[in-house]
Amino acid sequence: MVEIRRGGCQCGHIRYELSDAPLGLAVCHCKACQKQSGSAFGMSLAVGEGAFRLRSGTLKSFQVVCDSGRIKTCAFCPECGTRIFHQTENGMSVKAGTLDDTSSLSPDSHYWTGTKQPWVSVPEDVAQFSDDG
Repeated sequence: MVEIRRGGCQCGHIRYELSDAPLGLAVCHCKACQKQSGSAFGMSLAVGEGAFRLRSGTLKSFQVVCDSGRIKTCAFCPECGTRIFHQTENGMSVKAGTLDDTSSLSPDSHYWTGTKQPWVSVPEDVAQFSDDG
């Protein structure tokens, strides 16, 4: 039996649950993720189709073109601005920091390491990609 994971935005307007185990946790060091997160990188928790369920609130979204050229839909809370998930033709990823409990998360890959901040160290045993491939 899979444990239901719950999460939401900073102000509490958005609440969601994940009904399946995550497929993986990626750290992205591209400039867009740095800007979006207001930090050195973004973290995206890949989830299977149908695993995400909005429990309360209404999301707002917009689209951007990624460094890879893919179109990405970005969903966020219209009240506080917290980014909740990204959707591309390849699938959905939930912003990992929006989970209520992040203690079990451990990144399994790092992308766009060619643009990572020089003070960020990536463990040697974790997959690294200097661009999106």
